Amino acid sequence: MLSVINPTTGQTLYEKPSLDKAGMEQRIEASYEAWQSWRKFSFADRAAVLTKVARIMRESVDMLAMPMTEEMGKPIKEARAEVIKAAWCAEHYAEHAEEYLSPKTLPSDASHSYVQHLPIGPVLGVLPWNAPFWLAFRFCAPTLMAGNTCLMKHDPHVPGCAEAIAGLFKQAGIPDNIMQNLPLQTPEVEAAIRHPRVQAVSFTGSGKAGGIVASVAASEIKPSVLELGGSDPAIVLADADLEAAADAITLSRIINAGQSCIAAKRIIVEDAVHDSFVAKLKLRLEKLKMGDPKDESTDIGPIARQDLRDNLDRQVRQTLDAGGRCLLGGEIPERDGFFYPVTLLVDVNNEMLACREETFGPIAVVIKVSDADEAINIANDTEYGLAASIWTNAERGEAMAREIMAGQVVVNGIVKTDPRLPSGGIKHSGFGRELGPHGIMEFVNTQQVWVGPKTE
Repeated sequence: MLSVINPTTGQTLYEKPSLDKAGMEQRIEASYEAWQSWRKFSFADRAAVLTKVARIMRESVDMLAMPMTEEMGKPIKEARAEVIKAAWCAEHYAEHAEEYLSPKTLPSDASHSYVQHLPIGPVLGVLPWNAPFWLAFRFCAPTLMAGNTCLMKHDPHVPGCAEAIAGLFKQAGIPDNIMQNLPLQTPEVEAAIRHPRVQAVSFTGSGKAGGIVASVAASEIKPSVLELGGSDPAIVLADADLEAAADAITLSRIINAGQSCIAAKRIIVEDAVHDSFVAKLKLRLEKLKMGDPKDESTDIGPIARQDLRDNLDRQVRQTLDAGGRCLLGGEIPERDGFFYPVTLLVDVNNEMLACREETFGPIAVVIKVSDADEAINIANDTEYGLAASIWTNAERGEAMAREIMAGQVVVNGIVKTDPRLPSGGIKHSGFGRELGPHGIMEFVNTQQVWVGPKTE
């Protein structure tokens, strides 16, 4: 059974049955059988299915948002926005997949030589709890439009979300089984990866789990894409627009109660504007309301699980013990559920725990530096390399982006994922790309075709 704890109350919400070995086998085989016909669908016919799914989502926003709020504590206003964003992803690939995958002519000694992009079969997506709808559609929209079928192994803490996502494709009608839900217990995932019908794996989650998934996939000679953790730097230099930077970094740090891989986690501020920026950041953070995620006025909901909340407390405690100073929050509140307050830590250096580990919660950590060179050095001094933001004049920011070791750099804006643009990391933040024209290329057969001279 998959037991779901409501993070707002700490009480059991419900239990749902997990899939046994025979059930997994049946669904994987059904996915393979569905692929035999789905791969022959035209782009227009595939697009019609994705467009219909998106329309159903837009017509059912409130109903689809609620399982996120109940199962993992996402504030209801954020949950609605996530459903809309997931629908946008489906619509984007419905509109652009054919263009992204169009054959590319390459010159050679052939009368005609080109590359075409063909589907490979069922693809397994192993997904986390923190953005249940968005991450599912980030995986399935390009995968389906490429002509593959999808097997969704969602996090065991969001089985209601997984059922709702799979249900969207049933509501959309034929073809059956192109998007299958695999509610597996974690130990069963390896068998799913190794199944001969599964041709590739997409994983989003922790570095430890990602390493296991990648090694199992590699042992079966199957491609994988990993989007793992981050300790993303946000660099604020003396010539930055401090008001705009404070607005964006506040939102980046606290959205989804800070439970985001691409949140601004290490805020690196030039000495000349450090005190002024910290004051602006504190002013914004202390206005945020923590509470019931079903309340429309709530900005910060609970942390998804008790162990995750307790780990945040450990990271803060050890950082304070090492010499950091807490200006806001920093104490587990005496209330039901797994809440952790918005916390602001200063007098922190890059060797302290809140900088060395990923902080998956509403903890803003500020590091003071003397200049841009030191800022870049500290930004890169991490095992992660997912995303970064730079606040300075645009020309200088673009030049600095080349020096940042991350898969995504934003100049004077908030780091976000966008269906139109590739997303992914380097180092321990993973490999491969999702979204944009690059993401849809990850799970296709890039087939070279060489055509000789015409014969009479």
